[in-house]
Amino acid sequence: MSAPARTLRIRTSRRRRRVPSPLRLTALAAALLVLVSVAIGLLFAGSPTRIAAGVRVAGVNVGGLSAEDARALLQRRAGALLRVPVAFTAGGHSFRVTPDSLGVAVDWRAAVSEARREGDGLGPLRGFKRLDVRFFGADVTPRPRVFRGALELELARIAKVVDRRHREPALRLRGVRPVLVRGSEGRVLDRALASGIIVRSLASFDRGRPIALPVRIDRPTLTAAALAPAARQTRRALAAPVRLTLGPTRFKLPRWRVAQLLELPADGRRTLRIGGPAADAWLRRLAKQVGRPPVDAGFAVDGSRVRVIPAQPGLTLDAAATARALLRAAVRPLNRVAPIAVAETPAKLSTQEARAMGITGRVSAYTTYFGGVPNRIHNVQLVARLVDGKLIGPGETFSFNGTTGERSAAKGFLEAPVIVNGELQTGLGGGVCQVSTTVFNAAYEAGLKITERTNHALYISHYPQGRDATVNYPDVDLKFVNDTEHWLLLRTFVGSSQLTVGLYGAPLHRRVESTVAPLVETGAPPVKKTVDPSLEPGDVVVDNYGSPSRSTSVHRKVYDASGRLLYDDVWYSSYRAEPKLVRVAPKKPKKAKPGATTTTPTTPEQTTPVQTTPVSTTALPTQ
Repeated sequence: MSAPARTLRIRTSRRRRRVPSPLRLTALAAALLVLVSVAIGLLFAGSPTRIAAGVRVAGVNVGGLSAEDARALLQRRAGALLRVPVAFTAGGHSFRVTPDSLGVAVDWRAAVSEARREGDGLGPLRGFKRLDVRFFGADVTPRPRVFRGALELELARIAKVVDRRHREPALRLRGVRPVLVRGSEGRVLDRALASGIIVRSLASFDRGRPIALPVRIDRPTLTAAALAPAARQTRRALAAPVRLTLGPTRFKLPRWRVAQLLELPADGRRTLRIGGPAADAWLRRLAKQVGRPPVDAGFAVDGSRVRVIPAQPGLTLDAAATARALLRAAVRPLNRVAPIAVAETPAKLSTQEARAMGITGRVSAYTTYFGGVPNRIHNVQLVARLVDGKLIGPGETFSFNGTTGERSAAKGFLEAPVIVNGELQTGLGGGVCQVSTTVFNAAYEAGLKITERTNHALYISHYPQGRDATVNYPDVDLKFVNDTEHWLLLRTFVGSSQLTVGLYGAPLHRRVESTVAPLVETGAPPVKKTVDPSLEPGDVVVDNYGSPSRSTSVHRKVYDASGRLLYDDVWYSSYRAEPKLVRVAPKKPKKAKPGATTTTPTTPEQTTPVQTTPVSTTALPTQ
């Protein structure tokens, strides 16, 4: 290669190295862009202590303000509107609500902190964010608080005015002819959406035009066509009478009565049924006509033998089944007959259970005789009915008080002679002890175990000596135990002047031996004197000679069929004395000595009655 050519090639190569490459140009452009961006970011970064321009909180421009200034501004605006109402509309009605009435409040500090974050960042980045906010703006919606209970009450108040429930299509009767009533739409306040709108509106600073609350259309669930089948059934049900049957008994229901019992479709129900107040009342009356209570198995006493009277089940109307049967018959064109549905109610004591008790004959019986005033006889008859028919299970204890309960006027007991504090007086239930004494002697003669018995306070001669038994509710009782393997039945038979108590069960074959101790006088009757001003001096009148206190005992031995001794008991009885009642004349006043001053009493002299025995203040058992 020649020298000139070599020189030309070298120069061309140098010129090529001086031209910048595209990559270098791109790098230079990017660097320049970064420098420009940084410059712009720094230019618009502003102060980090100020909120970016263009930021609004609840519609209020807080750009350029410090956080404290922005919070103070917002709080002042909210405080000024705290009692300024917001108007809401719904369903053609207007409602005015203030923020303080619902406790609406906003945490403005948190709202301002969120506003600061809209233009926050480091250096140039903050500038770009603020540049974006400056041109496009940023709205911060605060989260308000509300008293939930107050809001619910306000929603309920608005809904009460706005809500208008839909009306379902229904059938109505005009005489015995069904008529279709078409339904209509209603409206309902949408509480879920309305609650948010109300809270946000009260938290805002806008008090301009009224704010509409959402209202839903409340449409019927049925159409008029859906009731066409029920209308046809109703016309058929009222076309002719319906008959009810119960065995040989027949009941005819005319059309007007069937119309009263029908409950036509309404409130979204499309079926016909028997129901409503009129139907319920008619079914109750029918239940009384066809129903009967169950009768327990009983026992009939024929002399010394006992036979079982079979139990009878009761009948109870099955109202629901009867109503269904009646409706089925009514909607049939033919054979419009419905059976009355009844259910049997079993007796508490069945015939089989009564026979299993083993009550076949008389175990013992005892008779006492009574008289006295009509009230006493009435009480004897009344309490005898209360214990009559009492069943005593094996091992069970019979309690006279537990069987009769309290003897009160509410149960029909009358005033009659009773023994109180050892004296014969008048009290409620006199004559009850006639029955308790007779029951005691029936259990005594049966050889049963007697666990509680109390004698009378005074000796009564017409009762068997030492075998009387008094009672007083609830503390003094008569008790005996059915110590046999079978049940016992207690029956009472009241005549015009006598009372018989019988115990019936399985034969016991017990032997009872009794020994009665003599009736011994243990003290003279006390003398009870009273002053009678009508008597002449020295006169003494005895109204009642009284009786002495006495005591006796009864010894009973009971043997079983094999001769084995079962019981060896002694009952002791102590009777109080009856006081001798004496009336005496007043004492003569003593003559005054000469020269002595005397005082004339203004009232007759009273003599303190003589009481030789203490009298208890606690009432003793009645006779």
